[in-house]
Amino acid sequence: MFPQLKYPEEIAKDIAKAEKIKRKKRKLTQAELSARSGVTLSSLKRFEQTGEISFVSLLKIAAVLDETEEFARLFQRREYSSIQEVIDENS
Repeated sequence: MFPQLKYPEEIAKDIAKAEKIKRKKRKLTQAELSARSGVTLSSLKRFEQTGEISFVSLLKIAAVLDETEEFARLFQRREYSSIQEVIDENS
């Protein structure tokens, strides 16, 4: 009935897992990513283990891994193709 609903903590862990995979694919150590992003090594390690990190630190990591476009689209206004879409969304 409902799509796969996840708790925020689960989503955070999924993001951390994806970051770790991308970091390794680029052959970056945690120390290298830490130095390039300006995020402390301890924060990066905690993020990869628990999914917990400040939003600004996450954006810094995303910038190094060329993933900032996704964040830029997070809360963008939707483009409508008809007045009916506006009505449907607001009803």
